[in-house]
Amino acid sequence: MRSLISIPLKPKLLIEPPTPILRVGPFDSLIQRRWKKPADTARTRLENRTRDLKLDKLMLIQRKLSIAFHLFDLMSRRRGHYVSLQIMARWATRVGLNIDVTEFIKKYPHFFEVFMHPVRRNRCCRVTSKMTLLVDEEMGVIRHCEMESVARVKKLLMMSRTGTIHIHALGLAKKELGLPDDFRDSLLRKYTSDFRVVDTEIVGLVDRDESLAVAKVEEWREREYAEKWLSELETKYAFPVNFPTGFKIEKGFRETLKNWQRMPYIKPYEKEASGAVHLFEKTVVGILHEFLSLTIEKMIEVDKLVHFRKDLGMVVNFRELLLKHPGIFYISTKGLNQTVFLREAYSKGCLVEPNPIYTVRKKMLDLLLLGCRNTRELEACVATDEGRGLSDHEREELSMDDNADGYWVIPLLESSCSALKQEEPDGPDPFTGLGCWKYDTCRES
Repeated sequence: MRSLISIPLKPKLLIEPPTPILRVGPFDSLIQRRWKKPADTARTRLENRTRDLKLDKLMLIQRKLSIAFHLFDLMSRRRGHYVSLQIMARWATRVGLNIDVTEFIKKYPHFFEVFMHPVRRNRCCRVTSKMTLLVDEEMGVIRHCEMESVARVKKLLMMSRTGTIHIHALGLAKKELGLPDDFRDSLLRKYTSDFRVVDTEIVGLVDRDESLAVAKVEEWREREYAEKWLSELETKYAFPVNFPTGFKIEKGFRETLKNWQRMPYIKPYEKEASGAVHLFEKTVVGILHEFLSLTIEKMIEVDKLVHFRKDLGMVVNFRELLLKHPGIFYISTKGLNQTVFLREAYSKGCLVEPNPIYTVRKKMLDLLLLGCRNTRELEACVATDEGRGLSDHEREELSMDDNADGYWVIPLLESSCSALKQEEPDGPDPFTGLGCWKYDTCRES
């Protein structure tokens, strides 16, 4: 018997791993890693800024209120000022919601009211009576403060380089400036002694009022000079500075800020041209400070502020300028858009010096913040309404819907049948033997 000897077909090759080559040359591009300096742009400074938590929280609430008002505007355009929940479900992306509109409405029962349509028997939504009263109150306060609105527009025109402002820009910021919806007719065309319409979209100032040519920061400077006994050099060109909690002060920052506060600049209502770059930058800061002081809530969206660039002579990068002065302005990104605040006007998330229009808007904000609390009063009101039933006027408004096709047939038949007056039978019918009826209006030969 032969012995079987296994002979490998191929001999084993002992392959040793290659010895790694050390590349330590300074010009070796394979292992050399260049140290890149971090980018210092407006975007990176916006992300790395010191945040003000109270103002950011306020903007989160303001965002919910703006969405609720957007829904209110869409409902007010419809007949009867109500809309079905099926149609509202399509408005989620339109108003900027990332959840279902029905879920948003259920969170705020003091703002929105869900009811059953008496004719179509589907669930609809409308604004509560409390919120309607507050909206009417705001409109009444704006009408009452008409002269103050005129003064604000005149001060804006006095800050302008040419004495004119585009009406489109005023229309975008009419809520922030406290202007009525029909400000073109109720303000610009009404007060012809103050305003002149240069073009269909441009308004100009008839004559300057030097009594209004006093900036808001000048009042602060007078108080600082009188109360704190500071020198005129320290307060003549200074701005109130209030840094947020946690702001890191680097080396040399105090000295730079002190020199900047003493630096002269062209004030908002002066008509002199500045040549140096640093003077122009502080001039723009003064214009922005005065513009925010003229707003109702001392804040405005950056996108709306951009429309006043050329009219007010602020041809700069707004975001870089605002981020460069964190003690005077604050940019919040928590809302639908970036919003700039005047820091000195706020304390603990509220205005230091409230005005009548802000007081009414604060009531709306408080009503929205109630959420699902204190709903027993709402249930009692709903039970009372169901007990008394709807009035004829309310039923007429609710039954009138743009999509209610065919509901006009029943009232038409009822009106036609009401014109037919039955009388007693005149005599037996010769064919049926029954009494025949006489009609006054529908008898024809």
